[in-house]
Amino acid sequence: MLEVEGIHTFYGLSHILFDVSLNVEAGQIVCLLGRNGAGKTTTLKSIMGLNPPSMGRIRFNNEDITGIAPYRLVRKGMGYVPDDRRIFADLSVNENLEIAARKGPGGEEWDKEKVYDLFPALKPMESRKGGLLSGGEQKMLAIARALMTNPQFVLLDEPTEGLAPTLVKALEERIHKLKEAGLTVLLAEQNIKFTLGLSDYGYIIDNGRIRYQGAVEELINNEEVKRICGI
Repeated sequence: MLEVEGIHTFYGLSHILFDVSLNVEAGQIVCLLGRNGAGKTTTLKSIMGLNPPSMGRIRFNNEDITGIAPYRLVRKGMGYVPDDRRIFADLSVNENLEIAARKGPGGEEWDKEKVYDLFPALKPMESRKGGLLSGGEQKMLAIARALMTNPQFVLLDEPTEGLAPTLVKALEERIHKLKEAGLTVLLAEQNIKFTLGLSDYGYIIDNGRIRYQGAVEELINNEEVKRICGI
């Protein structure tokens, strides 16, 4: 579904990503693991057109999408949940969902009823302003809002950052349900235990380069992977 081929990305004159390549097959949860500053967020922003690569190609469903504007990628079936959530603080939970609503390509579609079923804690808060939610509640709302665009593929950036262990466990269950619903996910994370427990395949990024890749079982038992990820 997604092919990233040899991308190089810069912030101004700073070279951040070096020849990054990765693939995500339909129906998989693929993780991108690494410490803070390793290049995870830049990789996701490069894919989503927020900080396009200077070199290399990105393909989605066999179409070259390199540098395409984010709103056009949403129309093509991509959803994005940034690490800083970016919810509308002055809008209610309900309004945050409604403003993102978009018809899918057909078949089963995400609507408010379905996202409230997935995140039942949000339902009693539907009239509360987004800025008054806790960090964990805002994370749930950010994912729910992305689902309202009816994506085929979701980029999740650091979803567990700042969450209490009980919320991390609840989030893990929700992401499993997304996979069961047929979504494909690229998950960028530092939390190796959480991430490898969910994923089918993984990439390890360090200093802007992919250092290792493999099935989850291979990564779990790799001491060098543990060193790079700081565990």
